Amino acid sequence: MLVKEIMTESPACCTPETSLKDVARMMVDNDCGCIPVVENSSTKIPVGVITDRDITCRVVAEGKNPLDLTAGDAMTASVVAVMPDTTLEECCNLMEEKQIRRITVVDEKGACCGILAQADIASNASDGKTAEVVQEVSRATA
Repeated sequence: MLVKEIMTESPACCTPETSLKDVARMMVDNDCGCIPVVENSSTKIPVGVITDRDITCRVVAEGKNPLDLTAGDAMTASVVAVMPDTTLEECCNLMEEKQIRRITVVDEKGACCGILAQADIASNASDGKTAEVVQEVSRATA
C-alpha cells in the first residue's frame, strides 16, 4: 500500500503569519488537529506544522494570549515529510522513528499535497501495524 492511497489530499494549510484564531478555526472547519504551515499559498512548501497540542502547551499553558499570536509563534518548525509513492511501511517506520502522529506528504516540487495521520493508518492497515505505530509513537523518550 502506498501513502497516496490513504492520505488526506490537499489539506488545509496556513502560513507562519496566520493568526492562531484562524488556525483554530481551520482545525474546527476541517475536523483535524494538525495544520501544515507553508511558506506561502502559491509554493505550498512546508516550513512546519501546528497542532492543537502546540497551541495548548506552547501558548495557553505558558499564559500567552493566543489572540495575539500567529502560527509561526507556536508551530513545530521541523518538517518530516514523505512523497505520495512512499510505501505505507516506510512511512510508518519514519513516524515511529520520529515519534510523530501525523506526517506531511509533498509532491516532486516539495509542495504540500497531503497529510497522513495515525487515524488513516488505523482505518486502512492491519491491526498489528496500527498497534505497532501507536505503541512506538507513544513510547516515552529517554
